[in-house]
Amino acid sequence: MSKNKKLTTASGRPYFENEDSMTAGQRGPILLQDFYLHEKLAHFNRERIPERVVHAKGTGAFGTLKVTTDITKYTKAKVFYKVGNECRVFVRFSTVGGEKGSADTERDPRGFAVKFYTEEGNWDLVGNNTPVFFIKDPKKFPDFVHTQKRDPKTNLKSPTMMWDYWSLNPESLHQVIILFSDRGTPDGYRKMNGYGSHTFSMINDKNERVWVKFHFKTQQGNKTLTGAEADVLKGKDPDYSQRDLVEAIAKGDFPKWALKIQIMTEEQAAQFKWNPFDVTKVWSHSDFPLIDVGILELNEIPANYHADVEQSAFAPAHTIDGIGLSPDKLLQGRILAYPDAHRYRLGANYEQIPVNRPIGSVNHHQRDGMMSVDGNGSDSPNYFPNSFDNIEAYKSYKDPAMKMDSDIADTYDRNENDNDFYTQPGDLFRKVMTDFERKNTVSNIVGAMSGIAGPKREEIVQRQLSHFYKADKELASEVAKGLNIILKL
Repeated sequence: MSKNKKLTTASGRPYFENEDSMTAGQRGPILLQDFYLHEKLAHFNRERIPERVVHAKGTGAFGTLKVTTDITKYTKAKVFYKVGNECRVFVRFSTVGGEKGSADTERDPRGFAVKFYTEEGNWDLVGNNTPVFFIKDPKKFPDFVHTQKRDPKTNLKSPTMMWDYWSLNPESLHQVIILFSDRGTPDGYRKMNGYGSHTFSMINDKNERVWVKFHFKTQQGNKTLTGAEADVLKGKDPDYSQRDLVEAIAKGDFPKWALKIQIMTEEQAAQFKWNPFDVTKVWSHSDFPLIDVGILELNEIPANYHADVEQSAFAPAHTIDGIGLSPDKLLQGRILAYPDAHRYRLGANYEQIPVNRPIGSVNHHQRDGMMSVDGNGSDSPNYFPNSFDNIEAYKSYKDPAMKMDSDIADTYDRNENDNDFYTQPGDLFRKVMTDFERKNTVSNIVGAMSGIAGPKREEIVQRQLSHFYKADKELASEVAKGLNIILKL
């Protein structure tokens, strides 16, 4: 049996009076000199770090990715260098719009963020459980998120805000239809797919680039809840998804996902009907079939939620050699926004926190800042180049040049098909969904749009119905019927 540990202050001083404050006499006032009382209360006041603006409520687990297929013709990333290679991962699941205290079964996209601890640095694949998103330009992101939060006057969630915004931004239609299908209420995190959503790039050892989309296909069966089932769970077990994941792993029922990719060549991208970097659209699986890559397994719940889940920080900017970015505009905006959010929440040295720390050596000339806990570079130089350390920048890690399709700077889409917001959502409703899924989607939309209120209600409703009509006439007419209004075109 190990020797009992001594109770100490944070500075290591052994301490006895942990429950009783020092007073002037038995009934007198508390003395200022009771430093441990100050330490306990002051630390307690600072226990909460700022809540994430989005993805505030979530859960996470450690696990592994095991490579099952050779994809070295596409990428030189060492994580994929041979079949059978294993890489430690940390995955965080989350709801997007809700606060930390919100219910797990809210109708909302789900975050699906994966941190790969590779030998050449951390690679973060920060996606959702849907292959598309509501907007394709980062300038719209703050406005969109505001509509999913609380009304600045009433401090209540507002269907009017949401539908007003969506009706004024038809590029949201594809994601809106997914959201109001039963896919908007997955049956826990284990039973949903994950997607990188954006278009990324892969670069092989010949410096040849292809475009890539990442998919995680659940091996537990892709299962969803109906709107009614999700509503019951909100009150019965608001932590349903967290509980489901933790309990499954605790009993050894380790969840798994098959990692797959779609590949598009640069030549195919130039001929693609739509902008291949538009995150509101998908690539057809018949034209760009899924390619097996590996199996992701989660098998370890963090020992401390705050240390690993709450302090985990994912950013699309965290790529590795052989995995690159693309001209996807929303992705380009996230490259700035995510690390900036982490520096605000966790400090400039957030990558020194153990859950975010790379497994290999880290060599750079960044110094100082709050929470620098890795020695701060000791006595080595804080500038480059210098004559004293042996840190080199190797040309072998230089990415190949990316060809631009224009040297004209503007803010407009050039492809005439880029503003086709209706073909893919219509195909989803007509060709992909079953009759049961279509019925539930209409019912969920009617329920949500019934909350639109105020003097602009008729205008907002008719504007949204016109978008539904352009995607699918039956969808528009059924929603109008459910709202008991006449469709005006």
